[in-house]
Amino acid sequence: MMRKLFLYSLLFCIASGFAQQRELKKADRLFEDLAYVEAAKAYEKYLKEESAPGTQTIMNVADAYYYTGNNGSALRWYTKLYTVLDDNMDDTHFNRYIQTLRATEDYKKADELLKKRLEQKGNQAMIDRFISQRKYLDSINGQPSNYTVSNLSSNSDKADFGTAFYGSQIVFSSSRDTTKVGGKTYSWNEQPYLELYVADRNAEDGSLFNIQKFLPKEQTQYHNATISFMPDLKTVYYSANIVKPNDKLITDDEGTGNFEIIKGTIEGEKLSATEKLPFDDKKYSVGHPAVSADGKWLFFVSDMPGGYGDADIYVAQIFDDGKLGEPKNLGDKINTSGREMFPFINDSILYFSSDGHYGLGGLDVFESKMTGRAEFEAPKNLGNQVNSNVDDFAFIIDKDKKYGYFSSSRKGGMGDDDIYYFTRQEPVCIQTVSGIVTNAKYKVPINQADIKVYDEFGDEIASAKTKEDGTYSVEVPCGSKIKVEASKLNHTKAEKELETDKTPNHETKDVNFELNNYEDLVKKEDDVEKVDINPIYFDYDKWDITPQAAEELDKVVYIMKNFPAIIIKIESHTDSRGKDSYNMTLSENRAQSTYKYITQHGIDPSRIESVKGYGESQLRNKCSNGVKCSEEEHAINRRSDFIIVKK
Repeated sequence: MMRKLFLYSLLFCIASGFAQQRELKKADRLFEDLAYVEAAKAYEKYLKEESAPGTQTIMNVADAYYYTGNNGSALRWYTKLYTVLDDNMDDTHFNRYIQTLRATEDYKKADELLKKRLEQKGNQAMIDRFISQRKYLDSINGQPSNYTVSNLSSNSDKADFGTAFYGSQIVFSSSRDTTKVGGKTYSWNEQPYLELYVADRNAEDGSLFNIQKFLPKEQTQYHNATISFMPDLKTVYYSANIVKPNDKLITDDEGTGNFEIIKGTIEGEKLSATEKLPFDDKKYSVGHPAVSADGKWLFFVSDMPGGYGDADIYVAQIFDDGKLGEPKNLGDKINTSGREMFPFINDSILYFSSDGHYGLGGLDVFESKMTGRAEFEAPKNLGNQVNSNVDDFAFIIDKDKKYGYFSSSRKGGMGDDDIYYFTRQEPVCIQTVSGIVTNAKYKVPINQADIKVYDEFGDEIASAKTKEDGTYSVEVPCGSKIKVEASKLNHTKAEKELETDKTPNHETKDVNFELNNYEDLVKKEDDVEKVDINPIYFDYDKWDITPQAAEELDKVVYIMKNFPAIIIKIESHTDSRGKDSYNMTLSENRAQSTYKYITQHGIDPSRIESVKGYGESQLRNKCSNGVKCSEEEHAINRRSDFIIVKK
């Protein structure tokens, strides 16, 4: 009996093992046929009973979910794959792992893993790009966005994406058509194949209406998508599956139906003179055409051999006779080990989507300025209104950069991928003014000084306070005349006028100020507070203001202008030499001269309480009439005092 039970058990295990192998083979076959929705289901059924799956199986089920946009399930299996492979995980799958982490908004872990990977590789250029792009993205996401985005009510419950300007109309791709009996569906995502549609555009709100199939008789029964027009709107380039003349799909050696770009001429409802591009090939895909505004360049995407990643952006020159030059890869400044797709060129700005550059998750839209013949600056992320934690792509914008469209699979949409309309405001051009504020007498930094910036109308437009080390930095508008003022309680004010240019993010350095503390400008003498100045010298028997006197009187004007509550009285004194009456008159005249100078330099007369000459009646030492004294002793008595009576 025991032997029979053992045999039954063994037979059951063998049968179960065969059943498991059948499930795995079924899943693998579906995966190879690109039927990713069904493949994922089959793999899950197999994995439910399999405690130690192979690495390739884990990779396939993760990819099946990734290809169909199921980021949560993809993350579960990519995490398992990373646990198994660790640092031996290939670049492609590591990048997909990072993207699914970002798609689920686990940015911290994504950054930690990416930094670890970059450090292990030791590629300083990649590390520098990561640091720069993350810093830039954090910066723009902390500022008000230049984009206002809205979903279109014309979106269907399936995929709608890939808009192109067609005069006053919009052409886009969609799988919206309901499948007829015997109609084909795309096994990748179990949706109908893509077709091209044309719609009228409401210029007020960007909405699309009167939607119809575009050149319906010219489209194949497989994918027809992503279109671009020459400036004459007659010559067209569009992506389509490679098919035979009888509309049967052509596949490569692995059974994949690749894409090609077809060129044609629109004549009414027909497309004539159609031709394949010289670099189309059934062994790889060529798609996402984008013609420059001048009609001289064709940008496109391909996974042809020799690229940097899953899909790269290329460019080919369009000659006057319509022929194309040799395609050129845009290089590693644009292309990465991931996917670079959906190019669009506006003037000298290339817009494209990438999951290889640092972003928020999935495909993010980037812009890069053309600097030469097919040479570009480092790409910049468009920020968190255009981009989300999932795929954002197919960005187009009008020639004035005021409005446009892009596509996204973000939450809140109507279907799979949706088309979004946006308006754009020119970014505010900002510069920085920086410097240091110090004490004029002791040259030490002044903490918490007020920095205020005024426009040419006198309106305050920015402000800041100095740090402990006396430094400050304040943002100011580009291309404007401004006045920067530094001040602090019980200190003087200082100001400088500047004119900024139109260079964004430029910094004007060393706009420095020296402020005087009130206590440094006055002195205590005879139990009263006086403006601290050097002795004022007049020519013999005169009361005209000399250059030396003017220099000292300017100090009086300076403190009164900086402390507008100050009220003073003016006293003038002589030494004892000469007649008393003469000295009295001379001192009175000299007092009046100083009064006149001060009021002529902008001080209201009401702020001077009294003006009086005392002659020799208030000597400061023994040198009265008849007493022999040195010149230095007599000089002590010759003085002009500016006594502060109110502050």
